[in-house]
Amino acid sequence: MLLAGLCVLWWSLVRTGRTLTYEFVPRRVHWVQMIMHSSVYAYWGWYWREVYHEIPLIIAQVVFLYVLDMLVCWSRRDKWILGFGQIPIIFSMNLFLWFRDDWFYLQFVMVAIIVFGKEFLRWKRDGQNTHIFNPSAFALFLTSIVLIATHTTPITWGSEISTTLNYPPHIYMEIFLLGLIVQGLFSVTLVTLSAAASLYVLNVAYTSSTGMYQFIDFNIHPAVFLGLHLLVTDPATSPRKNFGKTIFGAAYGACVFVLVGWLGSLAFYDKLLCVPALNLTVRALDRASTALSAWLARQKWVTGGIFRPLWALSAWTPRQANFGFMAIWAAFFGFMFATGFIGGKHPGSDPAVWEKACSEGSEKGCRVLAQTLDVQCQHNAANGCFTLGMLLSSGKGLPRDPVGAGRSFKQACDLGLESACSNLLNMVATDGDRVLLEPCRSGDGKSCFMLGSLYYGGQGVSRNLEYSVTLFQQSCTAGFTRGCGQLGESYLFGEGVPKDIVKARQILEKACDAGYGPGCFNVGIMHRQGIETPKNEPLAQARFRQGCDRGDQNACQALGPEPTSAR
Repeated sequence: MLLAGLCVLWWSLVRTGRTLTYEFVPRRVHWVQMIMHSSVYAYWGWYWREVYHEIPLIIAQVVFLYVLDMLVCWSRRDKWILGFGQIPIIFSMNLFLWFRDDWFYLQFVMVAIIVFGKEFLRWKRDGQNTHIFNPSAFALFLTSIVLIATHTTPITWGSEISTTLNYPPHIYMEIFLLGLIVQGLFSVTLVTLSAAASLYVLNVAYTSSTGMYQFIDFNIHPAVFLGLHLLVTDPATSPRKNFGKTIFGAAYGACVFVLVGWLGSLAFYDKLLCVPALNLTVRALDRASTALSAWLARQKWVTGGIFRPLWALSAWTPRQANFGFMAIWAAFFGFMFATGFIGGKHPGSDPAVWEKACSEGSEKGCRVLAQTLDVQCQHNAANGCFTLGMLLSSGKGLPRDPVGAGRSFKQACDLGLESACSNLLNMVATDGDRVLLEPCRSGDGKSCFMLGSLYYGGQGVSRNLEYSVTLFQQSCTAGFTRGCGQLGESYLFGEGVPKDIVKARQILEKACDAGYGPGCFNVGIMHRQGIETPKNEPLAQARFRQGCDRGDQNACQALGPEPTSAR
């Protein structure tokens, strides 16, 4: 696409005789931000190496942005301004969201949004024509809205990015120190200070009035702390007057606080959705700041009396005032850090807090408890899965969710918790096979496999071997290896389908390569005994070794005395 654009531009130049030029303008704000972002990547990536793996793709986005920006600019005018501005835009965007490999082309769509938004969405501000929105925040906002509306968040690393930002042990201190450099050079301290103060006041007020916590793990999440330093403070798209900066920062903190409760499990989007809306207010906030200063100057009770020393501060230069705000911010950060408000263990990180609130009838307590247990379950904690299943199946504090409960019991059962298996059987018997059928139809291979196993054994449902094969096929198609293994064994022994050794061997070979140990054992027997295939002891030994390495004891034993038949 870029090459085609260059060809079209070249053809246009040939026809019109235009002369294109560029000017190199290295603005300090851009290369300083680039260094700050790089420092965050370096420290964060040391504790989550996926960041380092992403570097080539980040560089690719930078190149793409430069070329597309050049094409769009030269298609509209003869001079292109070349500088470092494109680099911090891409670095900032990738600090908050990137797509997984299979969907990574959408990352370049985000880059295109940055270019076109910056080029076409503009207004007059202080007599200058400038872009309205923070470029990276605008792309993140639109992408987040689409992902939330289409329920496709799993195609991104968004959740992992938000979670892993707290891996570095001193991430708050690093962001704070890097922020001081930006604040000292570009007078954006008041935005960060107001945002942090807003979050502090709202947290304290909410906990005092409800006895609950708005945030689960952190009072100010590291990703939010990063956002109020390096996302919302862009000098080009934030207010320039002190009153406007105060309102702008406070509004960002309040917006994040409100969105956390609204977004629930998708709360990592909170820091991304506020900025474009706030960008639209900057001209009004600056006008209000000017009007307020003029009104205060006319009030004798402000310019004289006990307020006279405070009014004298208005005579400070912007640089002097900014250093004063930096001192206040440093003291406030030190207070929050020393009291454990940030950087300390948040009480809400203990599931017992939410379990107690849930038992006392708090709907939010039950909702947060369910989210906390779900995270544990996703990290293969069998007890977390089981407890979540009990919570969702009971209907106490939350609407009863048999499908969600079945999914949780199934996960706990897979992890070896026998009581979870019993509970799942009871749910299928009382609520029907929809407990597993609905997620199966949605592409959950594990649910298809579990339901197929129940129909195979007649547990909780009437035994139906033909239907179990259908479910194993769906499980295999969804990419669940055990489903493929069971499908192959159904063809091997003629259970629910006509016996077909050749097809069974083909399926089991693939299942073995994908990590299914019993499949390796069965195809090893076929190769050893020459069942519908020439005898091949070396290949049989190789398959037994694969199965043994994957934990199948029959395959391990087959490496010794020769067994007589397939299992």
